[in-house]
Amino acid sequence: MGLLALGINHKTASLALREKVAFTPDALADALRAACADAGVQELAILSTCNRTEFYGLAPAGSGEALLAWLGRDRQLPLSELAASLYHFTDEEAVRHIMRVAAGLDSMVLGEPQILGQLKTAYSQAAEAGTLGPELERLFQTTFSAAKQVRTDTAIGAHPVSVGFAAVMLARQIFTDLQKTEALLIGAGETIELVGKHLFEQGVRKITVANRTLSRGLALAEQFGGRAITLEEIPDALVHADIVITSTASPLPILGKGMAERALKKRRHRPIFMVDIAVPRDIEPEVAELNDVYLYSVDDLQSVIEENIRSRQAAAQDAEAIVVERARRFMAQQREQGAVSTLTTWRQQAESLREEEMARALAALQKGDDPAAVLERLSRGLTAKLLHSPTVAMKKAAASGEHDKLRWAAELLGVTGDDGSRRSRQRGDGGRRE
Repeated sequence: MGLLALGINHKTASLALREKVAFTPDALADALRAACADAGVQELAILSTCNRTEFYGLAPAGSGEALLAWLGRDRQLPLSELAASLYHFTDEEAVRHIMRVAAGLDSMVLGEPQILGQLKTAYSQAAEAGTLGPELERLFQTTFSAAKQVRTDTAIGAHPVSVGFAAVMLARQIFTDLQKTEALLIGAGETIELVGKHLFEQGVRKITVANRTLSRGLALAEQFGGRAITLEEIPDALVHADIVITSTASPLPILGKGMAERALKKRRHRPIFMVDIAVPRDIEPEVAELNDVYLYSVDDLQSVIEENIRSRQAAAQDAEAIVVERARRFMAQQREQGAVSTLTTWRQQAESLREEEMARALAALQKGDDPAAVLERLSRGLTAKLLHSPTVAMKKAAASGEHDKLRWAAELLGVTGDDGSRRSRQRGDGGRRE
């Protein structure tokens, strides 16, 4: 069994492909269980965001290919299309990857904090689905700790950079005075909440939140002194919106070309700035064909984001060093854990030998044998049995000239001084005499 991490992200796959492999929260539990059963994965978590879909698992060798095959069948996609955009890491590389993701080092916006919350959600969803075992539990907890250390010990999160922040900065380039604009936010998740905060900080005071659940929309809108509406009310709200930013988990578009055309006519063709952060997309791509709409997808924000990335590069180097060290320590601890079962079995065997010799000694004492002689036999018998297996193994190593094994055995057994192992190394004959 080994750790694996595989997936696609904004660096390797187009938005169109990322839409096809995104998982909605409602479908995730079934997907986790189906993938485990179909691909023979023992433990599994799935992270699905607008920028990436990734699988983290504990599985036998070759399970990465089995997971890819399952994903292709589940999404009815040819393996060639998926494989061209896929990355696949195992063991320490997999640990480094998930830690880099959690620290925001692999994000479109370097150092953005939202991804850590999304990873925690993926962890909780796997736990609820019953696919989170002890190894992934330990991996996630260590990853969260590493991400916290990056935030604490570096300045990577010092500036307010995020996809939502980038969307608002782009709006500033379109509108000279954001205070005179009205904003329509579609969705009520963490990304939209951040967008709302940034808009409010930039002076936007007329903010409408449209959400499938009105109560959630109301709770968010109250933070900005705005109002909440249902998704069905979007056409009327669109007439007054200068800025539209969307981020929902809807599998189908919410805002279509026809809806946008009708709103533009009532606005007398005053332009609308739209940013669709969702994957799958909330706004039909055809909306961009309209003359008075400026539609941007999550990928279009890259140029805005790059300017902010430069300010975080120095901190990113420090963060990378933390990730490398924490991943190394995690794997060392995992290897130590691998020795536990061997040590436990060895101790049980030694205890069994002790009990056998003790039983013989007690029987001899009950028959009236001399106590000193009984103790002598007990100590010699126990010593002989404990040394039998390592003695046989060391003789075999010496006979085959495996001197590295002998040196390792000497270190393991704590042999010091001018012992047989040292003399055998000096003679180079494995300790044999003519």
